Amino acid sequence: MNKLTFLGFLFGVLVTPKFIHAQENQELEVEQSSEVFLEEYSDAFQENFFEGLKQMGIRNYDRAITYFLECKRLQPQNTVVSFELAKFHLYDKQLILAQEYALEALNGEPENYWYAETLVDVVDANKSAIEEVKGNLPWSNVALRGNLAEIYYLNEDYLTAKAMLKGIKTSKKQEYLERKINDSIAHQQKKLVPGIKPNNVIASKELNNVEGYTAKIESLLASASDNAKLLATTEEAMERFPSQPYFYYANGTALNKNLKHNDAIEILETALDYLIDDRPLENAIYKELANAFTAINNTSKANMYLSKIK
Repeated sequence: MNKLTFLGFLFGVLVTPKFIHAQENQELEVEQSSEVFLEEYSDAFQENFFEGLKQMGIRNYDRAITYFLECKRLQPQNTVVSFELAKFHLYDKQLILAQEYALEALNGEPENYWYAETLVDVVDANKSAIEEVKGNLPWSNVALRGNLAEIYYLNEDYLTAKAMLKGIKTSKKQEYLERKINDSIAHQQKKLVPGIKPNNVIASKELNNVEGYTAKIESLLASASDNAKLLATTEEAMERFPSQPYFYYANGTALNKNLKHNDAIEILETALDYLIDDRPLENAIYKELANAFTAINNTSKANMYLSKIK
């Protein structure tokens, strides 16, 4: 992600309603950092870019578009400008232009998740399908296809998500996503057949957020009395909140208890992929990975993970 892209995203966060309460502090941070981020751009470009973001912040989208079009004139290949223009035109229901700019941004940076998400939003608003624009994208890019698969999975469009991964060599993370997609499709199909009830489905009336699942899972881990329930609860938690590393850790722990050590290793390694700045959880994952590798007689890997515990 280049410097201007980062700054654009940061301003995008500032004007998102759920972040309004932190807006004043974030605006100060952006102001203090602006010179560093925009050193490589001309004064005219900087002036128009900041003015465009300012107009966006007060929801004056027509004026914001004018400033960003000037940025576009000054730097035609700048992907973050195309990204901002795609969002503005989407807000304004000018879907043909929104799609044009979204495709332009994504072609410039195919591995950018947020550009892919904006394109999906535009395609959905246009009541079309991603298949209709794939000819205008670097479709062989694995990261692009993986991002699209994750976006459609989170949108609960599991069939489209599955199609995004078809025919590409996937990473471990994408392979796990593909399994979750297949599980979700199977779950949907079971719900459509009268009289068939999935086994071990936990009523989740009060488990409607991350905190609720975390409390339930902590209780099950502490009691260590019903591993089947722990396994089912963690699977449901991962399906509903697929980027929470604690749920993967707990699922890996349950799999280890079920003697499914290879499956546990894969899930625990996925937990590390999602982990950010949480030393206690990181140590717990390393310990559980060491247990799994010890169980399959891979002492070198077990010792490697034990050495990482701090």
